[in-house]
Amino acid sequence: MKITSGLFEHMVLQRNGKKVSDARIEGTCAAAGEVRATVRGKGGKTIAGLADAFVGKAMKGKFAARLRGMPAGGPYEVTLRAGGESLTVSDVLVGDVWILGGQSNMQGCGLRKQAAEPHPMVRAFFMDDAWRVAQDPIHNMWDAVDPVHMEINGNKRHAVNTTHGVGPGVAFGQDMHRRTGVPQGLIACGHGGTSMTQWDPARKRKGGHSLYGATIRRFRKNGGRVAGVAWYQGCSDTLPDAAALYLGRMRRLIAAMRRDFGDPRLPFALVQIGRVLRWGGDAAGWNRVQDAQLRLQKIVPRCACVPAIDLRMDDSIHIGGADQQRLGRRLGQAMAALLKLPGAGKLPISFRRATVRPSGVNGTAEVVVEFDNVMGKLRSGDRPVGFDLGEPTPAAHVFDTRLEGSTVVLRSLLGRAAAEACSLTYGAGLMPVCNITDEADRALPVFGPVALGELMARSAFIQRFRLSPLLPGRGRLHGVGCPSEKEIACWATRDFPANFCDLHAEWGTGDQLVFYAAVIECRESMRLAAQIGYDGPVKLWVDGVEKYHDPNGTNPAVADAGTIPFRAGKGSHRVTIALGTNGGRAWGVFLRFKRLDVTQRQLKAGPDAWGLPGVTV
Repeated sequence: MKITSGLFEHMVLQRNGKKVSDARIEGTCAAAGEVRATVRGKGGKTIAGLADAFVGKAMKGKFAARLRGMPAGGPYEVTLRAGGESLTVSDVLVGDVWILGGQSNMQGCGLRKQAAEPHPMVRAFFMDDAWRVAQDPIHNMWDAVDPVHMEINGNKRHAVNTTHGVGPGVAFGQDMHRRTGVPQGLIACGHGGTSMTQWDPARKRKGGHSLYGATIRRFRKNGGRVAGVAWYQGCSDTLPDAAALYLGRMRRLIAAMRRDFGDPRLPFALVQIGRVLRWGGDAAGWNRVQDAQLRLQKIVPRCACVPAIDLRMDDSIHIGGADQQRLGRRLGQAMAALLKLPGAGKLPISFRRATVRPSGVNGTAEVVVEFDNVMGKLRSGDRPVGFDLGEPTPAAHVFDTRLEGSTVVLRSLLGRAAAEACSLTYGAGLMPVCNITDEADRALPVFGPVALGELMARSAFIQRFRLSPLLPGRGRLHGVGCPSEKEIACWATRDFPANFCDLHAEWGTGDQLVFYAAVIECRESMRLAAQIGYDGPVKLWVDGVEKYHDPNGTNPAVADAGTIPFRAGKGSHRVTIALGTNGGRAWGVFLRFKRLDVTQRQLKAGPDAWGLPGVTV
């Protein structure tokens, strides 16, 4: 007899709702007839109901069995017999089994000298298809069985890494063991640098030649039952086009796993990507993925998003070995909250609301930020940092932050009206400094921008345009017409680092002219308003039709100074702006879009109830 799936030495079998095993086992044998099993626990004592018990049948060179009734715990010794053939599998545990998926931070890149000490009741199914006590690196890529891992690596086997390899998985398993008291199994499935395109469930048919197919193979090889999924991925999807698709792709991945794992309520705990230095993309895409991950907790049942923005790093993108253990415990706590285990506490911290109130000092205002799911009080090891009141008011930075229970109070030099014109962020950018947690060591999530004034359906500021060359000035722009699509197609694309699309460093001293162009994509017919700020003569066209002209534009540029309503049908629409340099005194433009046909009820329900146009070039 030989087992091909469902039962192996040192493995952890997933318990069912009755806290006993229900393992499906398949294999090959020459015998035919009944398959019988005997299971012995500690001291060689036979488990009740599993002394030479009928568990399946053998025929035509194969056998299938279902091993029910082994209580959570172990270790067990299992003997299977069919006819004159038999085999014994030792050191088998029963508890909870987890899929670990994602890219490099889940694969593990922290220093191995900071790895957690192994625990005998926490096991891992390593990449070489063998169960052992879980000890980093559990993603031993150099021994990976599934060919996709070599194919992604240029058809070369990974080099053995003797210095790095710590991820959150081992600490997650150990935390779940502490919380449940039963053995834990970890099925390693991650691969560094991989994108949602590479994780596409549609590639399942490729089996071990795809990441999703390899995950399904490993799941089935271990009996086809798991307790949930822990996930850390997203860094490779932060370029603008991929970032815009991330939310939908993650929803499809979770739905596919729940379908293919046979559990429509399978709990899914994912990490909100943390910090990065010298990234090839821009901050807008990075923050958009973080926002999408945070939204999953609100719109997908039994899903939790675990912040990591405060954790220390071992290089420019990977969480360090010691803080990978902190992250693993955060994932364990979030998973326990999803499962509603005793003493688990609350789901990860989430933003509730922000309001502006008078501070009582010199006519300035305070911003009061409230959070849900805080355990104990908010705290920081030093002066709390990470919040900002960003553009459109460049001077609106926070100079003092106070923590009051589950509330944060921000102070700036702004009056109430100016504060209400701002947008609130926490952890914005690629390398923010954030240090606020609750008393259970759970970080605040990256979020924002959140408008502090009137609740409205308004997009973020546009930071990517097609940009014309500098052209000869045309004064107050009275005779300036809209460039053709053919002309615009020849312009270069420019990504601006801030909401204000500033070109003043490129102006000469004379009068010049520049055009900004973008495309909005409407999934349905919409009533919109283009909201523009500028500091020189300006014109705006929609689909080549002039909608706005201010020949007297001058300093300073104020966001939303011009509000230009228009109706946009379903599909693509070109928005083009002409800006005169005002003799070199102009700097640039602000542009964002407000949806005018949204009810208050829809506004309160959030963006999923109405939707804004997407923006491309």
